[in-house]
Amino acid sequence: MPAMPTSDFLALLVLGTAMSFTPGPNTTLSTALAANLGLRRAMRFCLAVPVGWALMLVLCSAGLGAAIEAQPALRLAIKAVGLGYLLWLAWKLAQATALGQADARRLQVGFWQGVALQFVNIKGWMFALSVTAGWVLTGPVSERLPVVLPTMMAFAFASNFTYALVGALLRGWLAEGRRLAWFNRGMSAVLVMTAVWMGQA
Repeated sequence: MPAMPTSDFLALLVLGTAMSFTPGPNTTLSTALAANLGLRRAMRFCLAVPVGWALMLVLCSAGLGAAIEAQPALRLAIKAVGLGYLLWLAWKLAQATALGQADARRLQVGFWQGVALQFVNIKGWMFALSVTAGWVLTGPVSERLPVVLPTMMAFAFASNFTYALVGALLRGWLAEGRRLAWFNRGMSAVLVMTAVWMGQA
C-alpha cells in the first residue's frame, strides 16, 4: 500500500506550488541578494530556506507547532521578532544603491540567518502546521513524513533559486544609473508589505 494516495500527493504539489512561488520574504530576499551580490552569494540563502523549512516541519510533526498555536504569548513573541527582523532587513536593503553594497555589514543574510528567518515567520509556522495536519498526521508519520519533507524542501529550493536567478539576470541592467537603488527600494517596500501582512496573522 503506498505511503500516500496519488490524490493526496497531487494536492500537496498544488499547495506547494501556490505557497512557494508566490512572493514572500524568502523569495524577495533571494531576488535582492542575487541582484546585489550575484547568484553564488545568494545560493547560501537559497539553500538555507529548505533546511529551515525542513526543521520546522519536523518540529510541527513532533507537536511543537500546536504548542506554539496554543500559547498566545509565545505566538506574539515570534511574530514580534519576525516583524522586527523583516523591517530591519528592509531598511538595510533600502540603503544599498550600488552593486556589492548589500554586503555583510549592510544586509546580513547568510545561511544560518536564512534558517533562523523561517522560525520567526508566524505565517510559516501556520503553513507548516497545515501541511502537518493535512498530509503528515493523516497516516503513519514514519511513512508520510519521508514523502512530504523532501517534496516541500524541493519546492522551497526551487522557488528561491528561480527568484534568485531572475535577480542575477537583472544585474547588468540594474548596474546602470539609479536602477539598482530603485530596485532595492522596491524590494524593501515588498518586505515592509510582507511584514504588515504577517502582522495580521
